[in-house]
Amino acid sequence: MRQLILNPQLHKYDKCIDFITDFKVGKGDLIITNEFIYEPYFGALSLDADILYQEKYGLGEPSDEMAEAIYADIKETYKRIIAVGGGTVIDLAKLYALKNVSPIIDLFDRKLDIAKDKELIIVPTTCGTGSEVTNISILEIKSRQTKLGLAVDELYADSAVLIPELLNGLPYQFFASSSIDALIHAVESVVSPKATLYSKMFAYKAIEMILNGYQEIVEDGEAARIQLLEDFLIASNLAGIAFNNAGVGAVHAMSYPLGGKYHVAHGEANYAMFIRIFDEYMAISSDGAIAELNRLLAKILGCTEEGVYNTLAEMLDYILPLKRLSEYGVKKEDIPIFTNNVMEKQGRLTANNFVPLSAGRVAAIYTDLI
Repeated sequence: MRQLILNPQLHKYDKCIDFITDFKVGKGDLIITNEFIYEPYFGALSLDADILYQEKYGLGEPSDEMAEAIYADIKETYKRIIAVGGGTVIDLAKLYALKNVSPIIDLFDRKLDIAKDKELIIVPTTCGTGSEVTNISILEIKSRQTKLGLAVDELYADSAVLIPELLNGLPYQFFASSSIDALIHAVESVVSPKATLYSKMFAYKAIEMILNGYQEIVEDGEAARIQLLEDFLIASNLAGIAFNNAGVGAVHAMSYPLGGKYHVAHGEANYAMFIRIFDEYMAISSDGAIAELNRLLAKILGCTEEGVYNTLAEMLDYILPLKRLSEYGVKKEDIPIFTNNVMEKQGRLTANNFVPLSAGRVAAIYTDLI
C-alpha cells in the first residue's frame, strides 16, 4: 500500500518581492489572480507578465462557464501559469496548465486526452484550500447543478509557494470559512480508510495548529488572528497534504449539491454538514480511527471524549455562526435530489467515509440540518 505522496516542491517567503525575484516572474508567464490581491502586493513591481483577473469572468465558486470564458481569452502560448489566489483561482488555473482544456465538460468527463504542457506555480491567499498541494480541480457544472472534481496527476503544481504576507488583507469572514475548511480537510482525512501513519502525521499537526489558534481567537477576539496567519497558512498546507493522500468523504460529498444548486461557498457548505455527519459516524461506530481522533480533540479542547463534538461545535459557532440549510434556500423537496446526487455521483468521495452511509442516513442528515 502506498504510504505518502509529496508533491509539489514547497517554497516559503516572507514577502511577495522575494518570490518574484527568486522565480524571475516576467515575460512568458500568465498570472491568474484577483485585482484586489494583485494591486496592493504586486502592482508596484511593474511585472513583464500577462495578468488575468478571475473576477471579470464571474463571482463566487468556479464553474465550467467561468472556465470556458477565461480559456477563450488566453490567446498566447505561455511557459508558466502562476495562480495567486484562493480556491476559485487555483481550481481554474490548474486547468490551463493542460494541453487540452475545452470543452471543459468533456475534460471532466474524461473525454479529452489529459496532458500537461506548461509549468504550474500556485500561491494560495487563503488559509483553507490546501489545493496548492493536491491534484484536484473542482468546478460547478452549471447544466448539472452539482460540482465535479477532476483528479489527475497532471494537475499537480510544479511549485507551491507560501507567502504569509498575502493573508494580511483577508477579511475575517473568509479567514473563518477557509480555516474551518482546512480543519475539515484534516479531520476527514484522519478517519478515511486510506489514511496512513504518514498522512495522519500531517493531519494531526494541522488540527492542533488550527484549534490552538481558534482558542486564542475565542479568548482574545477576532483581531487575534492577525498574529496567527502564518500558522493558519501552514496548517492549511499540512491539511492539503493529508487529504491529498487520504481523501475527504461524506462532508464534501454532501456539500457539493448545496454548492451546486444554491451557490454556497465551499467552506461554508462543508461546515454546514461537518458536525452532524460526525455525529452520524459515532452513532454507527465509535471505535478505531474516530476514537483516536476523539482522544486528540478532547486533549486539545480540554473536554471529555464523549462531549468532544458538542465542544467543537460551540467553538466553531463562535468562529463562524452556523446556519441551517434553510437559510441558504434548501427545501425539503431538495432532499431526494441531493441524496441521489451523493449516492450516484460522489462515489469518489464517499469511498473515503469513515463508515458507509446509506441513502436513508444521507437523507436523514439533510432533513435534520434544514
